[in-house]
Amino acid sequence: MEGGTQYNARTVEEVFRDFKGRRAGMIKALTADVDDFYQQCDPEKENLCLYGFPSEQWEVNLPAEEVPPELPEPALGINFARDGMQEKDWLSLVAVHSDAWLLSVSFYFGARFGFDKADRKRLFNMMNELPTIYEVVTGVAKKQVKDKSTVSNHSSNKSKSNSKVGKYSKPQVKDEDDGFDEEEDDEHGDTLCGACGDNYASDEFWICCDICERWFHGKCVKITPARAEHIKQYKCPSCNNKRIRP
Repeated sequence: MEGGTQYNARTVEEVFRDFKGRRAGMIKALTADVDDFYQQCDPEKENLCLYGFPSEQWEVNLPAEEVPPELPEPALGINFARDGMQEKDWLSLVAVHSDAWLLSVSFYFGARFGFDKADRKRLFNMMNELPTIYEVVTGVAKKQVKDKSTVSNHSSNKSKSNSKVGKYSKPQVKDEDDGFDEEEDDEHGDTLCGACGDNYASDEFWICCDICERWFHGKCVKITPARAEHIKQYKCPSCNNKRIRP
């Protein structure tokens, strides 16, 4: 068990690192080391707790004897329900209680070191960016990433096929932390103009044909942004010249 001398987190960033380390250790216990963890949680033993440490290690042990303890204590007696539930349900239950413990420890530090409203909000937002232990253990986290990727790809394809005015942006002075240009170039970097064959560039006006769904430089098809705003359905020169056969 950790001694009080190790609790030296003072800033939001330090408390967040402490949170990440403990979280990683508990995830390891419930996933990679699950067989060992399961064996250690013998229902015949006394009340046991799952501890996560900043060093990304975990431990199954008895709760602290001192009252009140140095830190908030994890859920007590996790071993008693082990043989009375299906393993996946028991692991999910331990995961939920582990998430609650991590939050209580982090905000204990926040109170102890005088975090104000802004610091507490920043700390929570940093923690909330990571999947919960429950989401990792149950596979929900992977599903969320997959669904997000699917929605992102669908939205990207839809925006390309349905937009009449394409992508248009004026050259911008980019801040150090502003990834706008990189993100847009990454998303459309493989798009080629149907007329000249050149790649997409974020500082140029593009328009999409509503018939063949190919993209064109506005300059290549002589369409300006102002003119595009008044076009209900744009047909590229090739589609416009096709005759309807009887």
